[in-house]
Amino acid sequence: MKDELRALKSLAGSFPSFNADATPDNPKDLFSAWLREAIEAGIREPHAMTLSTVDETGSPDARVLILKNLDERGFHFATSNAAPKGQQIAINPYVALTFYWSLLGRQVRIRGVAIETESHERDVDFLARPAGSRAAALLNRQSDVLSSDADLDAGLAEQRLRLADQPDLIAPNWAVFVVMPHEVEFWQGNEEGRHQRLRYRRDRGGWIQERLWP
Repeated sequence: MKDELRALKSLAGSFPSFNADATPDNPKDLFSAWLREAIEAGIREPHAMTLSTVDETGSPDARVLILKNLDERGFHFATSNAAPKGQQIAINPYVALTFYWSLLGRQVRIRGVAIETESHERDVDFLARPAGSRAAALLNRQSDVLSSDADLDAGLAEQRLRLADQPDLIAPNWAVFVVMPHEVEFWQGNEEGRHQRLRYRRDRGGWIQERLWP
């Protein structure tokens, strides 16, 4: 396996240019620009991100989610409070997000605090989800041990019937979280290893920008 892995190319390029000395004061504006460029480049699921949390023992955990919104507060995602990530956030709200757009050789790392939003934002998000996703959320069994596909099919069918009778039904444990960042790092890869890293750190007066060695 080692030889196979070493034979695989990484950072093959070519990649867009990035001038780390000519960037906006707020990392939200730079992230929005990079996300739009990822969309325009045709990257599949450019809004996919890795959410990293820690459990009650301090062990790290990670999974890929979808960015649901970005506003002045921060980066939004949705989940069940009963799911492992929801329980872990309740124990320790400090989380990390990671975006990686391989075709552009770009990575964004975000560290911050996950705060649960108001119920009206939760309701809007839940009702906008496809019927199958809402049915799965209403099961409220995420990460439980599954005995058989038949049990899953029966459970989903039951929840679909509930939704047919109550189309405005909201899963009681559903939640939308916003990650309020205190640190955001932008990484632009380079084929020859001359990567560019720009870190934003939140300060009382706003954001501090720092260039980092690759």
